[in-house]
Amino acid sequence: MDFKRLFTRSMDEPERVDPLLHNSPRPVRRRMTLVSLAAILALIGAVSAAYYFAMRPATLKIAVGPQGGDDLRLIQALAQAFHRDRNNVRMRPVVTDGPAASASAIRTDAADLAVIRGDLPVPRNARSVAVLHKNVAVLWAPGKPAGGKRKKAVPGLTGITQLVGKRVGVIGRTEANAGLLRVILQQYGVDPTKVESIQLTTADVADAAQNRKVDAFIAAGPLNSKVISEALAATAHGGAEPVFLGIDSAEALAANHPSYESAAIPAGAFGGAPARPDSEIKTISFSHYIVAREGASDSTIATFTQQLFTARQNVISENPLAAMIETPDTDKDAVIPVQAGAAAYVDGEERSFLDRYGDLIWFSLIGLSATGSLGAWFASYLRKDERNTNVSQRDRLLDMLAAARRCDVSDELDAMQTEADAILRDTLTCYENGAIDSASLTAFSIALEQFHNAVVDRRILLSTIPPAPPIVRPARPQVV
Repeated sequence: MDFKRLFTRSMDEPERVDPLLHNSPRPVRRRMTLVSLAAILALIGAVSAAYYFAMRPATLKIAVGPQGGDDLRLIQALAQAFHRDRNNVRMRPVVTDGPAASASAIRTDAADLAVIRGDLPVPRNARSVAVLHKNVAVLWAPGKPAGGKRKKAVPGLTGITQLVGKRVGVIGRTEANAGLLRVILQQYGVDPTKVESIQLTTADVADAAQNRKVDAFIAAGPLNSKVISEALAATAHGGAEPVFLGIDSAEALAANHPSYESAAIPAGAFGGAPARPDSEIKTISFSHYIVAREGASDSTIATFTQQLFTARQNVISENPLAAMIETPDTDKDAVIPVQAGAAAYVDGEERSFLDRYGDLIWFSLIGLSATGSLGAWFASYLRKDERNTNVSQRDRLLDMLAAARRCDVSDELDAMQTEADAILRDTLTCYENGAIDSASLTAFSIALEQFHNAVVDRRILLSTIPPAPPIVRPARPQVV
């Protein structure tokens, strides 16, 4: 219906249109438009913020040490590769005094990841993510010079049982290798208290060997470890090649201590001329693990594991130790329980985005739908009084329609017209606010048009009726 046409009918007083147009619902419509625009912008901002936080790289703190060690150099190379490739998960190395301190960081939740030794006490809340590398135990004694006189006769060592009463140089910055030596001595029935252990660095090896400060050495590291190769080269002075002490009871030792495995050092593993060793040597090995604290996000750890094995290929050229990174043991009887996210990657059971969040998205949609329906009902409930008022106004308009057909005074028609104008203004406002629908508005427009027609017809009728003659009253007789 064209309300402007209905509203601007002359009714003998066309000037009444102006105040009604002035009070039209356009300001309300403008406010609703601004509110809607603000809501849309707020929604876009919320979605953008959610996307930013969802796609922001997760940074995991990884405890590793000691300073200058092989493990720290490898982790730093991997962290740089993660950053260079703009991966979703990043690493931030936290330098510790060694594997024991790194394990403590996991135990106290001070780090998300840690590099620990499998032969040291493992925190209960640690879950394996990957095997960083395997270390082998290497025992050797300085060899006799090829020729010339020796200043002091030192009996050569050929077996571990001969270490009783001897001094063993433990190469490394931590006490962990001293514990490894005790385990080996106990396996051979040697009382560890009868063997003196001396902590050495790689720089101390040459002096200790030349001046006979120790009778044997023990070190632990990967087969391609520069530390062991340099220590062996420092031991070989005056043409005397080191004598390797094999651990022939490696299988029995591994059976007694599940954190160790039987291993073999192949001939020439540590280079040199002649090759060191010149034949295969039996020994034991243990693993350095990357572990995650219990409670870490499975999806984050799964992504980290995938990135780790992808970056390994890119890091090998700058750090050959990366070639030794292996997947963890996913068996239920593993020494260190595997992290669920890492196990999913290893077993090829990674969950996709929809697998992880499908239920959440589905229930969110249901919740939004229910919330929208509840909001619509609540809004309708809040407009209940406004809707009832509009019904009353429509009934009043119908009553005025009947009254206009019987009205004999033009001033009364003007008053009813003014009231109808106010009812029209309120009705349009109700429609803009959503209190009434288009069907109710159509019904009102029909009633309004009938009212206008009744007013026009009544005015025409009143204009054809001649005014009544004035009433002449007889003059009262004057009383004398």
